[in-house]
Amino acid sequence: MNRGELADFLRRGRARLDPAAVGLAPGARRRTPGLRREEVASLAGMSVDYYTRLERSRGPRPSRQMLAALARALRLTDDERDHLFHLAGQEPPRRESVSGHVRPGLLLILDRLHDTPAQVITDCGEVLAQNAMACALSGDVLARPPRERNLVRRFFLDPAARALVPPEDFAEHARSHVANLRAVAAARPDDPVPAALVAELRAGSAKFARLWESHEVAVRRAATKRFVHPVVGLLELDCEILLAHDHRQLLIVHTARPGTESYERLRLLRVVGVQDFAPAAPTRPILLGAAPPDPPLWAGYSAPPAFEERGFGGGAPEDGNG
Repeated sequence: MNRGELADFLRRGRARLDPAAVGLAPGARRRTPGLRREEVASLAGMSVDYYTRLERSRGPRPSRQMLAALARALRLTDDERDHLFHLAGQEPPRRESVSGHVRPGLLLILDRLHDTPAQVITDCGEVLAQNAMACALSGDVLARPPRERNLVRRFFLDPAARALVPPEDFAEHARSHVANLRAVAAARPDDPVPAALVAELRAGSAKFARLWESHEVAVRRAATKRFVHPVVGLLELDCEILLAHDHRQLLIVHTARPGTESYERLRLLRVVGVQDFAPAAPTRPILLGAAPPDPPLWAGYSAPPAFEERGFGGGAPEDGNG
């Protein structure tokens, strides 16, 4: 591990980033260009002390997971990401498989979508990046352990993950997940990732196994989906899917049609954010630049139930796995 070169690379990467490019307010009292250390640490999901030690050539060797988080936070290209891994004495991820590194262009789009849920996932359903509205809608997936970040795995193996879906929509969601995964597995027969996911789900979910045997094939497409949020209620959102250059990473954007009840509830969700509510707790904007809602938005909403800040708890009807 080359601590000196790593520290210099991190400092220069931080200095070249425009705060507005990562969704942060520029501020009026910045003494140096670029981001502050605490802002990079927050974007990477690490402590400020840990990141500061890395920049001062005194930190321990970062894990591969931490390096990937730093690459996303600093908006590194694939080549820069590989260089970061080399400086830390780690082997970069193989490029022939689906990379967990999100291209800077996709992250830039994600940062600009401040009023609608958006996230980047792999074609196998692994969540790689979320904006604040996506965290508000479905919980902070990246705060979970790596094995719990796959949407398909969680849908079939974690009943709590299905609490976001209306029970009458379970069957369609299940068919969509399985049909897409079959298409991905067939397109990459030598890639162990989709094959291992299929094997795990066939063994762990009777529902998945039955659907897999039906041999339906359909890649992810634009669709209208419904979500049940524990505070704002039912949202009917249009799901648009944008593909990266190799079609292995997808930018998924959820929007509500203007004039609908879901549109008003999505506006309310922006204010609600991912705060940890108690029944009588006051609400306040948590997103940068969020404006207070018009008074009619609050009409008809009772005090929200308590829910966890990172990932919603609660049970859901069984999917027939037993």
